Amino acid sequence: MDDSVAVDAKRILLRYGAPISVLSGIADPERIELARLVSRIEVPDRGQKLQELLVERGYLDPASITPPRKRRRR
Repeated sequence: MDDSVAVDAKRILLRYGAPISVLSGIADPERIELARLVSRIEVPDRGQKLQELLVERGYLDPASITPPRKRRRR
């Protein structure tokens, strides 16, 4: 696997709220898979969906999920 792909996947996951301590326990192939899944979700929903995926896979405690923020109308 190309290192640049793994680095980009880590950046994407960090951008949408994955804790650094959680990412250190996830292998590169799964990081890439998670980043690909997240990139297919609409932008406003990516952070919440990423947290749900991390809980679903056992990397994150369900109690640590932050509630989604209300969106402002313009």
